[in-house]
Amino acid sequence: MEPITARSPVRLGFLTCYLLIKPIMAAKPAAPSFSMEDFMAALDEKTVSFEAGQRVKGKPFEYANDGVYVDIGGKSAAFLPVREAAMREPSGAEELQNLLPPNVEREFIVLKEANADGQVTISIRQMVLDQAWKELAKAQEEKQAIAARVNGVNKGGVTAAVMGLRGFIPRSHLVEREDLDSLVGQTLTVVPIEVNRNAKKLVLSNREAAKVGLMARLKVNQLIEGKITGIRPFGVFVSFEGNTGLLHVKQMSQAHVASIEDLFSQGERIRAVIMEIDEWKGRIALSTAVLENHRGEMLENKATVMTEAIARHAQLYPHWDAEPEPIAESSPEPTEQPTAPEAAESIAPTDSSESSESSESSESSESTAAQASPEAIAPETPDNPAAAEPATKPEPAPAPKAPIRLVDLKPKPSRAPESDA
Repeated sequence: MEPITARSPVRLGFLTCYLLIKPIMAAKPAAPSFSMEDFMAALDEKTVSFEAGQRVKGKPFEYANDGVYVDIGGKSAAFLPVREAAMREPSGAEELQNLLPPNVEREFIVLKEANADGQVTISIRQMVLDQAWKELAKAQEEKQAIAARVNGVNKGGVTAAVMGLRGFIPRSHLVEREDLDSLVGQTLTVVPIEVNRNAKKLVLSNREAAKVGLMARLKVNQLIEGKITGIRPFGVFVSFEGNTGLLHVKQMSQAHVASIEDLFSQGERIRAVIMEIDEWKGRIALSTAVLENHRGEMLENKATVMTEAIARHAQLYPHWDAEPEPIAESSPEPTEQPTAPEAAESIAPTDSSESSESSESSESSESTAAQASPEAIAPETPDNPAAAEPATKPEPAPAPKAPIRLVDLKPKPSRAPESDA
């Protein structure tokens, strides 16, 4: 070491500083060194971990033909494969950029956890499919109708695309069961009847959707006309307007019914009132007992109850705004009636529950029919000047009120009820 002399003032200055700070350094130990390993360990502690199925938010910042790099706040940028960017695979980087603008934050779902390089694989498509399964499960629970596009035919039915998923409609659940090839390309209204996310199984029904639509048009206290399609010990099944209702034995009459077979027969057409509608279970409860004027009338004179069902229903529910369509074989006279609105509605097709008259029309029709006399429908004669009035002065009511007589199960020449239907 070179001796300290006047010719080395710099070294003398350093030595002086050292002597001054040495006591301080001796009193406070030096901090340990911070190695690269310590830095990486600290970085790992601050790194967010991602798990499969987790929802994250991120901003796209780099585009390639095979996918997009997205900043989700992780150790490395996440990767969005092109097939996971949308339900329909984009064609390249340019379309990806149009679909996912740079630096615009949006939500993704983690498809795969971080690899060795810390890169997470994310998806948009999977997020859409997860939402579709949830909506389909809800539609099954609530019996909601949805649209499905038929895209294939197999031995047991047809396949259809719905909300990006592939569903199956069995032949037995199709309205059109014969020419299945003609359904390809068509959009059908369906109801999910089996939704299994884990098994990736989706079964749909076109027939159930039709039933749901028809049932939605029905109302409690509505008078219906239908045909008995089944007789059981507990009641009879009645088909009407695409629906099937149950007329329970306790709702057939206010009196005890000893034998259902003696009261009703297979294929018989009857009128009944809807008492309850259970859309969840697809059940409709009917009653003829409410149409009785006295206890046991259905057992004593069923024909009269059926014939006067419309008038009795109007008295029971004066504010009801719909009536059943006439039984087809009841009378050929509707074709001869004038083109009044009431007459046109009374001969509407039987597959529409909305083509019925209002209660107000029903009541006025009944009262007019009750007051009708031979003079009111007499042909033009000199003795009947009212009938010979010109067509420019229409008569107020008799012709439009005739339909109330046409809906009787059997036409009668007078208002007096007969024992035969």
